[in-house]
Amino acid sequence: MKTILGLSGSLRKASFNTGLLRAASELAPDDTTIQIGSIVDVPLYNADLESSEGLPPAVQALQTQLGSADGLLLVTPEYNNGIPGVFKNVIDWMSRGDGLKMFEGKPVAVIGASPGGFGTIMAQNHWLPVLRTLKCDLWTEGRLMVSRAGDVYDKTGNLTDDKTRAMLGDFVRDFSDRL
Repeated sequence: MKTILGLSGSLRKASFNTGLLRAASELAPDDTTIQIGSIVDVPLYNADLESSEGLPPAVQALQTQLGSADGLLLVTPEYNNGIPGVFKNVIDWMSRGDGLKMFEGKPVAVIGASPGGFGTIMAQNHWLPVLRTLKCDLWTEGRLMVSRAGDVYDKTGNLTDDKTRAMLGDFVRDFSDRL
């Protein structure tokens, strides 16, 4: 059984990206589990906090999940044409201590949903230097950007559009096949 750690970069309850991650988990092939990690309790990075208290429990939990995962799926919103600060902060924390080694060579895929017309193309591109620096094995054979997300989700953030769900299912299957 393959395990993919999935992280949504949004804190909003009815988030399109969290809904996209839930749908990816539902559509994963039978031989693959997408374990949905939580970024909610990760504090802002502070070297003084790290020095005095070590890694916060939420970060330790994410590092444990990453260490046991065969791959990482980042489901990114796009804020002001880039990575949401809260999401980048989580990855910065996760790469501290022994966490940096967990990223090296780890297969990573990036997808996202946005209410705008360009999906999350800028945020996905913005992740490239970060993932290169972490020495991840970036999977670039597929790309998924959900544009005009308000038209394909219900009010509670569930992906309801059959065409988009089919594309997502294909993406997850292809990424899983790569692992």
